[in-house]
Amino acid sequence: MISLAGRDILHTWGKFVFTGVGLGLLIGVTLVMAGVYRGMVDDGKALLDNSGADLWVVQKDTLGPYAESSSLDEDLYRSIRIMPGVAQAANVTYLTMQVRKGGSDTRAMVVGIAPGELGATPGWPPYLVAGRQITRSHYEAVADIATGFKLGDRLAIRRNHYTVVGLTQRMVSSSGDPMVFIPLKDAQEAQFLKDNDAIWQDRRRAEANPAINRPYVPGLLDTVIATQGTDRYVNGILVRLKPGYSPDEVAQSIRRWKRLTAYARTQMEDILIGKLIATSAEQIGMFLVILAVVCAAIVAFIIYTLTMDKIREIAVLKLIGTRNRTIAAMIMQQALALGVIGFVVGKITATFSAPLFPKYVLLVPFDSAAGFLAVLMLCVLASLVAIRTALKVDPAEAIGG
Repeated sequence: MISLAGRDILHTWGKFVFTGVGLGLLIGVTLVMAGVYRGMVDDGKALLDNSGADLWVVQKDTLGPYAESSSLDEDLYRSIRIMPGVAQAANVTYLTMQVRKGGSDTRAMVVGIAPGELGATPGWPPYLVAGRQITRSHYEAVADIATGFKLGDRLAIRRNHYTVVGLTQRMVSSSGDPMVFIPLKDAQEAQFLKDNDAIWQDRRRAEANPAINRPYVPGLLDTVIATQGTDRYVNGILVRLKPGYSPDEVAQSIRRWKRLTAYARTQMEDILIGKLIATSAEQIGMFLVILAVVCAAIVAFIIYTLTMDKIREIAVLKLIGTRNRTIAAMIMQQALALGVIGFVVGKITATFSAPLFPKYVLLVPFDSAAGFLAVLMLCVLASLVAIRTALKVDPAEAIGG
């Protein structure tokens, strides 16, 4: 039985191998699509891990600071820090934007970190691969190596320039954008403060219609800018808890007494994975279903074609007394061999092409094992059409020629 399948494969090895390679490319795309989803989930978890927080305090009734906009007064962290169970609380801002370097720019999430020490203040990059951490209160930056920046580079964020003093790795947003860390005051200015032209336009509108617009205090432009900076905001407060305290209990206390929204780690994961990337996950799932159907159709077509090419040989086998079970097993073995060739080609293709994608592609062994079993199952199902055709062959066709 094995000899029959092997001999037939050798007889049509060219068609068999080329079909296996084509099937393998489709399987490789399927594995990469699954890796893209895994990478999105891992990006979200990496974002939470790198923040160093046990709780995220944000504006009331929002899903901030990652899935929705959130705005808090910067002095609220002081009242959070003295609550029972809180070991440390630090302000943080997040702003996704184009960071300019010379004549080019890079999409990045700019993170404003509060002054403090590494390990003691949430929000800081937990490790560096080169350089040092930020030590000045202005105009220094730590960048993820995925940005392509190097030590000593000068970056432009809004109207200020920053020197890259440190490089980190695997510090990304939930959408895979690399992070650039700058001092909190600089980040607040980049996100919340208006530029000179906007302030000048506000002054003109206030002068034209003071009853509708906010009150205008006459003075020099620099005075207006300085006045504007007195009320500062942040996107969230990162909270680290003392040992022995439950995140849910402390979060509930913050919601009750501070009239703010607080999320524990499990709740924040649900927001990032269940809401922020839910649509992308559904799209990837649809692509996987379509690719699975295409793979099954290809296997069914080629096995059916090979079976129809040897109808007379199958009739001869029936004429000499070969059992239907033997013939069916031969066709099914060919389908499984085609699936194995396709999976090997697909796995190699996915492994070598994954690092070339702009977003993080995470290939896990479980997906490979599940994909291999799925390919074998599809091959078995796809061979049933050819088996049904072969079993209907009349042995007299061997004589009729």
